[in-house]
Amino acid sequence: MNELQTPYYLIDKAKLARNMETIAKLRSISGAKALLALKCFATWSVFDAMRPHMDGTTSSSLFEVRLGRENFGGETHAYSVAYSDGEIDEVIGYADKIIFNSINQLERFEKKAAGIERGLRLNPRVSSSDFDLADPARPFSRLGEWDAERIEKVISRISGFMIHCNCENADFDLFDAMLSNIETDSGSLLAEVSWVSLGGGIHFTGDGYPVEKLSARLKAFSERFGVQVYLEPGEAAITGAATLEVSVLDTLFNGKHLAVVDSSIEAHMLDLLIYREQAKILPNEGDHRYMICGKSCLAGDIFGEFAFPEPLKVGDRISIQDAAGYTMVKKNWFNGVQMPSIVVKEPGGEIRLVKEFAYDDYAASLS
Repeated sequence: MNELQTPYYLIDKAKLARNMETIAKLRSISGAKALLALKCFATWSVFDAMRPHMDGTTSSSLFEVRLGRENFGGETHAYSVAYSDGEIDEVIGYADKIIFNSINQLERFEKKAAGIERGLRLNPRVSSSDFDLADPARPFSRLGEWDAERIEKVISRISGFMIHCNCENADFDLFDAMLSNIETDSGSLLAEVSWVSLGGGIHFTGDGYPVEKLSARLKAFSERFGVQVYLEPGEAAITGAATLEVSVLDTLFNGKHLAVVDSSIEAHMLDLLIYREQAKILPNEGDHRYMICGKSCLAGDIFGEFAFPEPLKVGDRISIQDAAGYTMVKKNWFNGVQMPSIVVKEPGGEIRLVKEFAYDDYAASLS
């Protein structure tokens, strides 16, 4: 590993397997199906380790639904906030189910989608999100339909609903309460369809999560309404399965000890910047505290402050934890900073470089 040039994302298949085992357990007990949410993680070089434990993929765009069909297989669900005339035929060609965000979109493309199952996004007007940016139930949300009378008029044209209202929700009791609310408010609609996707954002692979309780609750929901339940795990599928490996390029002191690394939060872990979160570096112990800074020109390009057992020096390697979700799918060429390679660690310990990026990739992304 020391011979690999940083920065690079390191995906550990042994750690990935732990999440897959939990997903397999949940599927077995609950009867629910699990679809990988490609909006969170779409690094297809490790799909071979995920495919046996999941039922397929769910997407948010034409490119994602195509990637799911061609590289993962199984069930391929298509969803988008809005489809265009120029892409709908291709989307339908790749999908087993298509979920429309609005009644307008359903009516517009109903005939084109006549050959596959059609669904509608239902907005239950509740969510677990504490961050307005990610809250699908925020005021004036465009994400799904909520008027039961309007939905009832078109329900004969669909076979299922997608309901996404969990965002990194590690609290089973909160999930249970929100699902009870959905059952009360939308039960008459749910009883008229054959499948319901409860979306992603349920952090059931986290330490201590009561998987058995979740499984029992999903099974009860399925039996009550006579529906096949789907979950769309994104981060739950890859929690703790990857790191971002970086090297120290410089150190300085400006009131605090700073270390500049050969990566960028803006370019390589964008969600941390968007949601104002600190990266994770373990064990985060020792007498020497440093602010770890990215190399872009953005003043706030900062991974966070961490403790180390020894002073940092140029060339030291640092592993930034939990670096799979919403990283590789959002990485960008801001400042022309070197794009991290993608490296896979096999269960037996073999390290495999699967993708490198070079100047030609940067130039090709522009015009």
